[in-house]
Amino acid sequence: MNPDLKKLFPYPFERLAQLKQGIAPPSELAHIALSIGEPKHAPPEFALQALREHLQGLGAYPLARGLPELRQAIAHWLTRRFRLQAGRVDPERHVLPVNGTREGLFAFAQAVVDRSTNPLVLMPNPFYQIYEGAALLAGAEPCYMNTPEESGFLPDLDAVPESAWNRCQLLYICTPGNPTGAVMDIAYLSRVIGLADRYGFIVASDECYAEIYPDEANPPPGLLQACESIGRHDFKRCVVFHSLSKRSSLPGLRSGFVAGDAEVLAKFLIYRTYHGCALPLPVQLASVLAWDDEQHVTENRRLYQEKFTAAMEILDPVMDLHYPPAAFYLWPRTPMDDERFARELFARQNITALPGSYLSRPTPQGDPGKNRLRISLVASVQECTEAACRIRNYVRSL
Repeated sequence: MNPDLKKLFPYPFERLAQLKQGIAPPSELAHIALSIGEPKHAPPEFALQALREHLQGLGAYPLARGLPELRQAIAHWLTRRFRLQAGRVDPERHVLPVNGTREGLFAFAQAVVDRSTNPLVLMPNPFYQIYEGAALLAGAEPCYMNTPEESGFLPDLDAVPESAWNRCQLLYICTPGNPTGAVMDIAYLSRVIGLADRYGFIVASDECYAEIYPDEANPPPGLLQACESIGRHDFKRCVVFHSLSKRSSLPGLRSGFVAGDAEVLAKFLIYRTYHGCALPLPVQLASVLAWDDEQHVTENRRLYQEKFTAAMEILDPVMDLHYPPAAFYLWPRTPMDDERFARELFARQNITALPGSYLSRPTPQGDPGKNRLRISLVASVQECTEAACRIRNYVRSL
């Protein structure tokens, strides 16, 4: 067996299941799950209809590079969404479909890391655990960049020592952030690109929450947009990951893409050809429609903002929390140990939320997930409002 498998940490939801084991919550209260970032809004009907209409496509092997019409739809969406010059994204060179961002983010590290050189993979802390697992199984050492409130929940680039930058081969960033919702602006992203040039690493920007934000006039920027702003028209060293899971409430479709540096993607395509992760044709054809439509995404955002407004009004008087710039999480401080808080919240109110320390790692500078809670506002407006009331009641009882 691969000895690096022994280095993997238990997944957060495995730990959560153990934390809740043996507890019998109040039977008169319906369970409300606020732990997993799995959208519960209704998927767009046109995408479901496309799946039904193209089931015969399951009779053919799909290509790893995807259908031309899918890559074209993705290129057009990137151009519209991130204000790129027309034709900047070449669907033949700059776009590859992936089976959701999880698969793509993991596979990318396996393809780009040179394990013979004592590599580091840098990532935010707290983080999506796929970054860490991908680094470990690629033969690299994870390096955690804390994202404390004092830095606006963004990684403090100045706190990374020169020795770490020198060993860095891959930098994962997440904007908007999971679990904080923090957004990296163009200046920050441009600085990241400058560091990549100076030290020779690749930047993988996880932007799967980029379509969930409160202000229709100010969508979060992305790494390719930063490239456009500084004249980096070849996207050198820069790739972005996007998905229909959050944007279109289609997590089970497992449809996303990676886009950016053509030279890097050409090599990644070789890896993917052997890896065998090609999107089924019905999925690709449904995805074309989803990337081309914005109406369902606007309605999606409206529902999330309705939930944020209700939850903030209820919880702000009793918890230390902030209204995130984007994504669908709340990241409040807990008035006690976060594991104990989550366990007791389940025991007394039948609500499942995720202890913040399950998403982070201790560092010499501290553990930025400790004594925080990730609340995922993915349930219905009514359920999220009810859950906020129960959390308020629990906090008041302490």
